[in-house]
Amino acid sequence: MSSPCDPQHAPAGDVGAALLMIDSRLKGIHDGRTGIDPEQQALIDQYADSLGPEGAAGVLDGACTLIYMFMTWLRKAHEDQDKDVIEYVVPTLVASMRMMPRSVPPEAIPTMAGLAISAGMGLSPNLWRKQYGDWTEEEMTPLEATALLLAEHINRITEDPDFATRMITEALSSAVGD
Repeated sequence: MSSPCDPQHAPAGDVGAALLMIDSRLKGIHDGRTGIDPEQQALIDQYADSLGPEGAAGVLDGACTLIYMFMTWLRKAHEDQDKDVIEYVVPTLVASMRMMPRSVPPEAIPTMAGLAISAGMGLSPNLWRKQYGDWTEEEMTPLEATALLLAEHINRITEDPDFATRMITEALSSAVGD
């Protein structure tokens, strides 16, 4: 019996735009820019405004697809080591989010952990979240932080600062080629 949160029922969204945002943030952090660059933020805001509600929803769905893909990769990597992805990834994710109170308020952490757990169990994080109502404005930055932290976790495991981005880019390229 299939779950209503089965990924086959979820829209993939604009994975490319979501990946571009995450990759940009990762590169900024690796370049030592931990604060928000006002010029970059203005460009992101301008881009988001140009999308309109449907486009913004597509980027939101794309971010959830990234979380799903990152957790799927992490689950497979941990299973190869006879480890449980939820046991090994989610506590680290939560601890990292707790160190980011300006970006991830404490009340958003359970939702973001739930997204990661749902994805780690093979469920759509976006459909899991929809069970509890519409996304809120306050959840947008924590959602981005969740995707970013998972990407960085993958990059650290692989010892390759571009692995997570390249993995998604290759998956998108092969999907387009099919």
